[in-house]
Amino acid sequence: MRKITGAAGLAALALALSACASSASSSSTPATSAPATSAPATSAPASSAPAAAASSPASSAPASSASATTLGKTTINGTAVVTNSKGMTLYWFVPDTSTASRCTGSCATYWPPLIGPVTAGSGVTGMLATITRPGGAVQVTHDGHPLYTYAGDSAPGQAKGNGLNVSGGVWWEMTVSGAKPATSTSSNTSSNTGGGGMSGGGGMSGGGGYGY
Repeated sequence: MRKITGAAGLAALALALSACASSASSSSTPATSAPATSAPATSAPASSAPAAAASSPASSAPASSASATTLGKTTINGTAVVTNSKGMTLYWFVPDTSTASRCTGSCATYWPPLIGPVTAGSGVTGMLATITRPGGAVQVTHDGHPLYTYAGDSAPGQAKGNGLNVSGGVWWEMTVSGAKPATSTSSNTSSNTGGGGMSGGGGMSGGGGYGY
C-alpha cells in the first residue's frame, strides 16, 4: 500500500515538474515588440516674405515760383544808385521804351538784362514792373525803364557804363531817385563818349574794343 502511494506521488511530482517546465518555456519567450517608427516631423520653414512698404516716399515737387532777387542801393561818386542782389550797378538805356527793350543780340551780351522777379530792398523806391523780351525772358523795369548790368563792371561799387554812348544810344546808371542822367559829367563819361573813347573808332564800339 505504501509502494502504491509512493509511485502515485512520484507520478504526480513528474506531472507537476513537466507542467512547470512547459509553463516556464512558454513564459520565457521574448516578446517581439516592433520598434516605434517615429517619422520626423515635417515642419515647413516659415516663409518670411519682405513686408511691402506701406508708405511710398513723399515726392517733394520743386517750388513753382522762382525766388525773387532783392534790389539794393549803393553810393557811387556821391550818387545813390540801384544795384542787383550782388551789388552790381544797374543801368537804363535811352532808346528803350516802357514796354520794349532795344538792346538785343550782341548788345545783351555786354549789357545783360536784369531778369525777374525782383523785390525792392531797403531804400529802393519807384515802381518795379516787368516786360517780355523777344526771346521770352521777363526783364525788370524801374519807373518804366528796362534794367541792365554792364559786363565792364567787375566788382560792386563800379559804374563804368555810366554815360557810354554805344549800341545805338546812351547808357545811364539807374539812380534811386529815378531814371535821369547825371547832373555832372564824370571822368568816366567824358573819356568814354569822346572821339578817342569807348564810342570812338579805337574804343569799345570801334574795331579795337568790345565792338558792340
